[in-house]
Amino acid sequence: MTYFSRLTDIVTCNLTDLLKQADDPIATLDEIVLEMEEGLAGARRSVNTAANNAERLRGEIDTHRNQVAIWKESARQAVVGGREDEARIALSRKQELEDVAAGLEQEYGAAVATRDHLETTLRALQARLTDARRKRAELTGEPAPPELASPYAAPEPLGGRNRAIEDELAALKRELGTA
Repeated sequence: MTYFSRLTDIVTCNLTDLLKQADDPIATLDEIVLEMEEGLAGARRSVNTAANNAERLRGEIDTHRNQVAIWKESARQAVVGGREDEARIALSRKQELEDVAAGLEQEYGAAVATRDHLETTLRALQARLTDARRKRAELTGEPAPPELASPYAAPEPLGGRNRAIEDELAALKRELGTA
């Protein structure tokens, strides 16, 4: 039986209600955990793809900005040399590249927003999976693995949140002179 048709179903599901309806709650939890793991794997792939897209766009923007500087310098040198027609051509090319870069900036903003949204969804999925595994351990009477013992000990995707917290803590210590 499929319990989830979308990743948001995993995040919004009520495990307690699903288990109340189940004939065999442990088997049901096993199926749910498997579906959640598959969803999590897909979410990780999506986050990686979105991050790669954002990185690629950032590189394209940088390339275009560098070319803008080259054409601007070319126009400057043409003006110094008294070649106004060449300067106009260079400035025209510079403007074209600025327009392309501006469009890429908008795409980049959307790619970053998508990546951030997917990372948030990934963390929510991980939290739900951890909760399901914890419930399974409670139902079977097996001791929960150490990483499931506390909701604050859930593994982080890509090491992001824990690293950010540690970086922010270090910055606060430096700011307060307690580092």
